[in-house]
Amino acid sequence: MANIGFIAGHLLIIIVSCLALGKGAAWLVDAAARIARRMGISELVIGLTIVAFGTSAPEFAVTISAALRGDADVGVANIIGSNIFNIGFILGGCALAMNVVTSRALVWRDGGLLLAISILLLPLMHNGELGRWESLALLFIMIAYIALLFVKREKLELEKIPEEPASWRDPVFLILGLALIFAGGQALPWSAVKLAEMIGMSKWVIGLTVVAAGTSLPEFVVSLTAILKKHHGISAGNLVGSNLFNTLGVLGLAGLIKPLSVDSSAQFSLMAQVGITAVVVLFMATGKKIVRWEGIVLILLSMAVWGYNFYLGRPAG
Repeated sequence: MANIGFIAGHLLIIIVSCLALGKGAAWLVDAAARIARRMGISELVIGLTIVAFGTSAPEFAVTISAALRGDADVGVANIIGSNIFNIGFILGGCALAMNVVTSRALVWRDGGLLLAISILLLPLMHNGELGRWESLALLFIMIAYIALLFVKREKLELEKIPEEPASWRDPVFLILGLALIFAGGQALPWSAVKLAEMIGMSKWVIGLTVVAAGTSLPEFVVSLTAILKKHHGISAGNLVGSNLFNTLGVLGLAGLIKPLSVDSSAQFSLMAQVGITAVVVLFMATGKKIVRWEGIVLILLSMAVWGYNFYLGRPAG
């Protein structure tokens, strides 16, 4: 009976933490974008910094706090799991609702870079650790990517920027959003780890599935809203851009702060990320849109990855 109460209590904490992360990220993105616009900052800078950080803030909070707690498996799995969730479940789900139209730049520049980075992670994590030099390399690539976008003077549509004027409430919501993200980022990995230990499931699998799904809530809200409002390209752009920031920025910074140990089963998840990313780029390149049947394929691929990881992480016996 005590075990049932223990599990129920931590499941409740996980659910509340996911809601806090989603709401906090929404407040942070909208408030910060309005403040930045009021200050005369360009939409490019808003998209690359405030909006990109806002939608990836839950992943950042969870990954950093998990690494500092000594639960690097949860942090790294959260990033990989979120990336798979973003371009598998969420992008596939958006394509089910409506065809997702893409652009040449999104396919070859952004999608191509995401695929290359996903492949690069395989040798970087092959020895079971993401060290400071490897993390520094990821951050350098992100800086170079941002610099390229500045030179080309192209807008990166990671999210629909709110057009409402800034008000005195925005700093309040900015602080509240950060507070919710911080609180959720602390509680979510802690309860996930406790639950994993209780039911005999590996920390890696919990991070790859439950935690990853929770921290992907902002991307889900942004992409679904965009596709329902017929902003087709924003959905794919938001998810590809978020994955780039997750991998290069969040994982790079986390590893720079403290070297991250990686579970032995990470290689399968990393290869799965490469495979799904390659399929997404192929779908975006053919016909310049992702149609309904392609969305179904992405969802099924993600479900297969989740199922296999649950099988690998099941309790012995």
